Amino acid sequence: MKIIVKKDYEQVSQAALEIMLDIIKNKPNAALGLATGSTPIRLYELMQEDHLKNHTSYKNIESYNLDEYYGLSDDNPQSYYYFMWHHLFIKLDIDKKNIHVPSGEGNIEDVTKHYNELLQQHPRDIQLLGLGSNGHIGFNEPGTSFQSTTHYIALKQSTIEDNAKLFFNGDISAVPTHAITMGIQEIMDAKKVLLLACGERKAKAVKGLIEGEVTEELPASILQKHQDAIIIVDEAAASLLSK
Repeated sequence: MKIIVKKDYEQVSQAALEIMLDIIKNKPNAALGLATGSTPIRLYELMQEDHLKNHTSYKNIESYNLDEYYGLSDDNPQSYYYFMWHHLFIKLDIDKKNIHVPSGEGNIEDVTKHYNELLQQHPRDIQLLGLGSNGHIGFNEPGTSFQSTTHYIALKQSTIEDNAKLFFNGDISAVPTHAITMGIQEIMDAKKVLLLACGERKAKAVKGLIEGEVTEELPASILQKHQDAIIIVDEAAASLLSK
């Protein structure tokens, strides 16, 4: 793993932008694995700004999101499809048919099978990740098998509480209890992985990810075994690292 420590969230986002644009400009038909949550919001703003200023094209780019809440339609303001459209895609020239997010509706077995097949057919050139305070990546909670593919999962209480703080107007009861998520094996299948983590709240998970043992109890730790993983953290998130 390559570890990059930046001063703050803005610098983390700027460093991530450089890596994303390197992929997009060098491979105009790249497959991007994307993430939701609060961490990538500034990165997505910067991608929009770059597109408007420098005309970086997304016409032939394909995107594959990590996850979606189960039980929410695409047009629900709390759905991850809605999030991605309004925080990123709405200002890009991406073809809407090239945007892929797991469906939050329909037969669970059919939804997971369809997305798993899509991912097998379209290897990601880069997979963007955030980091849960409990070490989850995507919605792969502690205890998820490293061999997992797209699956339906019950969210841990800590994840529900974290998401309620950031979204859902703080209402824990409004946060869905289950999700459809890309599996850990599929995350590891990406040619490059880029994980971003900011804030003291993530420091314990960052320490485990970088310096701890590789264990399914901290899903992100598997990235120690990825052939090209870049971890960008701010000083607060890096505060417990021994080096």
